[in-house]
Amino acid sequence: MSFEQLKQNRDNAISKLVAASTSNNEKKSYGDDRVWKPTVDKAGNGYAVIRFLPAGGGEDLPWVRYWDHGFKGSTGRWYIERSLTSIGQNDPVSELNSQLWNTGRDEDKETARQRKRRLHHVSNILVISDSANPENEGKVFLYEYGKKIMDKIMDVMQPQFADETPINPFDFWNGANFKLKIRNVEGYRNYDKSEFDASTKLYDGDETRLEEIYNNLYKLDEFTDPEYYKSYAELQKKLYEVIGEADVANTFSPVQTVEMNTTKEPIVDAPAPQTVTEPVSSTSDGDTGDEDSLSYFARLANS
Repeated sequence: MSFEQLKQNRDNAISKLVAASTSNNEKKSYGDDRVWKPTVDKAGNGYAVIRFLPAGGGEDLPWVRYWDHGFKGSTGRWYIERSLTSIGQNDPVSELNSQLWNTGRDEDKETARQRKRRLHHVSNILVISDSANPENEGKVFLYEYGKKIMDKIMDVMQPQFADETPINPFDFWNGANFKLKIRNVEGYRNYDKSEFDASTKLYDGDETRLEEIYNNLYKLDEFTDPEYYKSYAELQKKLYEVIGEADVANTFSPVQTVEMNTTKEPIVDAPAPQTVTEPVSSTSDGDTGDEDSLSYFARLANS
């Protein structure tokens, strides 16, 4: 899609995005300088203003989604891996979680909850204000966010009250800046006070500047590319090394994956009990899929 086509088609964008929000997609890479991360202070509070950006050329949606698992096993090692369910394939952790859940034992259900899938979204953003890192302002980045922020995006696209006008926050001309307000609430990173400003034209609609931004968008399709996912066999081997059952890996019997949002499984995005003892800012996040905690977990997994 060219920049001119983007401008012409923006009137139909909201309905398309709302319909797409319930379908699957996804990838991620740690230590990626394309990825913007909000900074918090020692108390766990942070503030920044960002602008979500539209889909780039050749891409239908301005976001992708993926799932991962992050937990510490009985061996003391960490399992931090993207889930193959992100690309429509069976995943050994999801299958094992189903087996654990279906035993009916409370302790097995709790283990399944602790190993649940975590949902992540990835979009292009423009950093409007970042007082902790002013060098980021005016630059395009990838931003990873969880369900709570996605819910706020959906709320402005399909408002509940008659006096509210739908906003497509990804639109250059009729979008809105997003004020990201982070608090530490009972050991979890909380985004409840984050909000969108009123709809405004980015850079007053200066199309020279807008087209420059558009041409600098990062491709999102790599997040849905199977090339960036480990094989089932590799993940299964890693799983049993982490949970201390490598000697029975060959006897693992896959079962049909039960989605975590059914009545037979724990809710995917419900906060799990806080069982780790590392600093709150590194391990706990009320918005499932925080990039800071995942980077921390990744370092543990590779140590």
